[in-house]
Amino acid sequence: MNVKRHSARPKLRKRLIIVVVAVVVLFALLVAFNTVKGIMIGKFMKSMANPPQTVSTMVARYQDWQPHVEAFGNVRAVHGADLAFDVSGLVDSVEVKSGTDVKKGQVLIKLNDDQDRATLEALRAKASLAELTAKRAKQQLAVKAISQASYDEAMADLKNARAQADAQAALVAKKTLRAPFSGRIGIITANPGQYIDAGASVVTLQQLDPVYVDFTVPQSSLERMRVGGQVEVSTDAFAGKSFVGKVSATDPKIDLSTRNAGVEATVANPDELLVPGMFAKVAVDAGEQQRYLTLPQTSVSYAPYGDTVFVVHEGQPPARDANGQPQPAASAGGKPAQGKGGASHYVQQVIVKLGPTRGDQVAILSGIKQGDVIVTSGQLKLKNDTPVTINNKVQPAFSPNPNPVEE
Repeated sequence: MNVKRHSARPKLRKRLIIVVVAVVVLFALLVAFNTVKGIMIGKFMKSMANPPQTVSTMVARYQDWQPHVEAFGNVRAVHGADLAFDVSGLVDSVEVKSGTDVKKGQVLIKLNDDQDRATLEALRAKASLAELTAKRAKQQLAVKAISQASYDEAMADLKNARAQADAQAALVAKKTLRAPFSGRIGIITANPGQYIDAGASVVTLQQLDPVYVDFTVPQSSLERMRVGGQVEVSTDAFAGKSFVGKVSATDPKIDLSTRNAGVEATVANPDELLVPGMFAKVAVDAGEQQRYLTLPQTSVSYAPYGDTVFVVHEGQPPARDANGQPQPAASAGGKPAQGKGGASHYVQQVIVKLGPTRGDQVAILSGIKQGDVIVTSGQLKLKNDTPVTINNKVQPAFSPNPNPVEE
């Protein structure tokens, strides 16, 4: 009985040892698995922290800027009028076609004047008779055959007859509408046989070269509106084309309701593309040229805490110490080391102070220097130390005078 108890104890001890060893091995495997898992996850997260991003870039350079004042205005003819007859009557003939160029004094439309011409002939005959009577009276006065009163009466009749004939001749002339100046006529609405009332507009006449452009500027800009200053005019009707002129006059008073001053510019229009009433955008040169460090507006990230740009640097992002301060990274053979994905550049975000804008461009007053390489597109996926690859096949708009492209 005792022999059996002694033989069972070694077996129980052996089993216990096996169980303990198995538990230790399982625990060691679990610890090793978790350790390796943490290391792999850390490597994975590190590799995914700043993957290389593709961006376009531009070198910051100085450009000459011409300060100008922008405004909107309307085109007005130097000479323009809606023509009408002083008298009423039936249209006898239309001598020109709509939309043609005419010379000063050229006949445009005639009214029927047969009766008026007949009356004119009668009055001229009466004036001729009065002239003969006046001559006889003068001869008779010389020999004392008539009194001075009779001679004076004869001379008064002559003047009256001539005045009546001249008045009728003026009436006949009013029946013919002539161009008061050279220009282009509009659409003629009168037709032969149509009755036209006195004062009714029948056609417009506009001189198209040169033309005036009237616009207003704030009173704060009036000082820069020098007579003779250059003006550049553009319109939606002719995208991409500009017209050059000069400031010809300014209003001597300020509008009390808007506090704006009126300005008139004379613009050459040799091709007669600008027509009266057309809406125009005006840019007036104001002051001396300035030099600004210039970038596309798309390169700037606008934010309430400050406007920023991303500056591109060669090499890998610098290592950071425990305080997050950058430490210089060694490079082999003087060449920039390549980062993840073959990237040999990285970016740093810099706060900049912006100046004036013109078209697609913005002036940078401080924060970067000439020669810095700046990211112009792709900023939304960037942060400090992000490795980048540069692709400049497509660049954002960078025009000082952009024009809309109509489909």
